[in-house]
Amino acid sequence: MNFLSIFVLIPLLMLLGLWLSRNIAQIRAVMVVGASALVLAAVGLTIAYLNARAGGATDEMLFRADVAWYPALNIHYSVGVDGISVAMLLLSAIIVFTGTFASWRLQPLTKEYFLWFVFLSAGVFGFFISTDLFTMFMFYEVALIPMYLLIGVWGSGRKEYSAMKLTLMLMGGSAFLLIGILGIYYGSGGTTMNLLEIAQLHNIPIEQQRIWFPLTFLGFGVLGALFPFHTWSPDGHASAPTAVSMLHAGVLMKLGGYGCFRIAMYLMPEAAQELGWIFIILTGISVVYGAFSACVQTDLKYINAYSSVSHCGLVLFAILMMNQTAATGAVLQMLSHGLMTALFFALIGMIYGRTHTRDVRELSGLMKIMPFLAVCYVIAGLANLGLPGLSGFVAEMTIFNGAFQHPDTFHRVWTIIACSSIVITAVYILRLVGRIIYGTCTNKHHLALTDATWDERTAVIILIACVAALGMAPWWISGMIGDSVLPIVNVFN
Repeated sequence: MNFLSIFVLIPLLMLLGLWLSRNIAQIRAVMVVGASALVLAAVGLTIAYLNARAGGATDEMLFRADVAWYPALNIHYSVGVDGISVAMLLLSAIIVFTGTFASWRLQPLTKEYFLWFVFLSAGVFGFFISTDLFTMFMFYEVALIPMYLLIGVWGSGRKEYSAMKLTLMLMGGSAFLLIGILGIYYGSGGTTMNLLEIAQLHNIPIEQQRIWFPLTFLGFGVLGALFPFHTWSPDGHASAPTAVSMLHAGVLMKLGGYGCFRIAMYLMPEAAQELGWIFIILTGISVVYGAFSACVQTDLKYINAYSSVSHCGLVLFAILMMNQTAATGAVLQMLSHGLMTALFFALIGMIYGRTHTRDVRELSGLMKIMPFLAVCYVIAGLANLGLPGLSGFVAEMTIFNGAFQHPDTFHRVWTIIACSSIVITAVYILRLVGRIIYGTCTNKHHLALTDATWDERTAVIILIACVAALGMAPWWISGMIGDSVLPIVNVFN
């Protein structure tokens, strides 16, 4: 069995273990052991990948395996990884591990909740290791479907409405995506579904690219919160339980940016150069609109959800710049945003679990009541606004540096517009932190509240350590990513 298949096998074994579990202690044991195994596998893969590259391996994808699955349509179980995939697998493993501790005391139907949570994570891991278009699409759907139940059953607020809206909009995107994938397959001759082989053939007629590129980019872009198809995101995040928000914003939305880059841009470069300006405008609007919308929200989850629209817009904006620096920044932003937003949603869930409110107007003086959570919230806010030394700064500066490399006025104007989001982000983050963390506590019932428990501290400390590590020592991962984006970026030249 190929080493990469372990990322699908471990979640399947976790599902079996959860199904056989008879009490909460057994459920927790299965989740901790399984999530720990995923982290160890991701770290081991990262080390093996870096050693292979240092040893002179120059293939675009390493650790490849290919097994015919449905020969009639050339569908294969085909896997392989490059630096981008390895980074995404590492991120996913960290979010699943910390999400387990963030859900430690979840009630009711704990067993059923974790079954769907693990099923979703299996789809995510499968997507990132796949190199076959149909297999990627299958795992993509596996990752989306559990969201309906996780939000509809275990969510809060208008959970049924949010779950239905999210599912319908993402399924609409999937319909575009399926048409685009079939168009790519038949446009390239109908001989292979393997994206590396299709890229080598490079024979999709430009007339067809003009049709399939917008459909594929739009299909993935819906999950990446592309304006104006982003409206599912704030409602879905606001209603989702804490760990689901962490996994959804931290990892699931990255499937959108990854798919746009790996499939739409890589396989149809001529159409990307010809029609990319349309999506640059839409992503630029996403970046600024998301930041402005966050400024006027009063619900903590809605603030973070609109912030995610802005930051995920930056990912799509960067990959449309079609150069190595911006593309490296896009992947760094995926990592950075995944860690930051998971941290934010974890802290918001912990605060809400104690105060039973997410309304900014009803919260104040948390530093005095729950100092650990308050300090962590300040750190998360500083990472979000791009403080040097934390992950947000590295990612955003790489993106803007790469975007400004374009000599033409159009790209530079939209880069400056996107840059303005930094100032807007600082406004809502600093105002939010000042309002809820500092000052005097005005609600006397809040004075009796307790600080974070051991399981909550575990999740939060791991995420903060990762945010700081990426911010202070980005060179190894940026080098790994930079080498891997080069073959994709080269097709635009």
